[in-house]
Amino acid sequence: MKKCLLFFITIVSLQLVVAQQESAFKSGEWFKFRMSYSGWLKAGEATLNIKEKSLDGKPVYHVVGKGKTTGAINWFFKVRDRYESYFDTKTGLPYKFIRKIDEGGHKKDVEIAFDHKNKKAKVNNKKYKTVKSVDIDTNVQDLVSAFYYLRNNYNTESIKKGDVVKLSMFFDEENYPFKLKFLGRETIKVKLNGSRVKVKTLKFRPYVMAGRVFKEEESLTLWVSADKNKIPLKIKADLAVGSLRADLEKYKGLKHSFEVQFD
Repeated sequence: MKKCLLFFITIVSLQLVVAQQESAFKSGEWFKFRMSYSGWLKAGEATLNIKEKSLDGKPVYHVVGKGKTTGAINWFFKVRDRYESYFDTKTGLPYKFIRKIDEGGHKKDVEIAFDHKNKKAKVNNKKYKTVKSVDIDTNVQDLVSAFYYLRNNYNTESIKKGDVVKLSMFFDEENYPFKLKFLGRETIKVKLNGSRVKVKTLKFRPYVMAGRVFKEEESLTLWVSADKNKIPLKIKADLAVGSLRADLEKYKGLKHSFEVQFD
């Protein structure tokens, strides 16, 4: 039932689709998502916020992602998750990643420093007071920075149904080969900032590891807006027990105009 962690893992795969020459986001962009379990039970909420800052004299984007359970689920399985990433404003490569979570009493407090020149990541596990150096792939991303990096480095003008996009992501002390299949284009109905609208979307299916969390390798379906913003709109996941859905509920600070049709 690690719903907030599941959310941040899947949200990465939503942003694979904007022309490289034009940025899809700006400082001040903010998203809020509502999450439901098995289609009806409110499970929680998650937010993503990006601001431009400086880290060790370098201009960076600082992203904070928060997730928590709410309602009845919060009574017996409380989740409070926080993810942070500092990545270069030009290259999009991460310099620092922070993961601080509490999921039903299961806690992690990890800080990762990336050295892309020497292809090393220093993993500081604050819970166990250990520091480890791990080899990383070229241009590797962390869980949060990938969300933004891919928005600026993949073009959907020529993408075809069945195409697979790949990315190297560093998570839990290892390099993870992330893959995502494009399923096609679809217009869906959503409720955003209090209004019901129709949005043209790009539909994807990532490959995940079947087992304890997911039912099978293709258990996720994802939708993003087919405009310059590439807004993450909806996620559906078939879990080993039940199902999970995340829907964009509110947004602000978009760089580009948002193309919608009022229902």
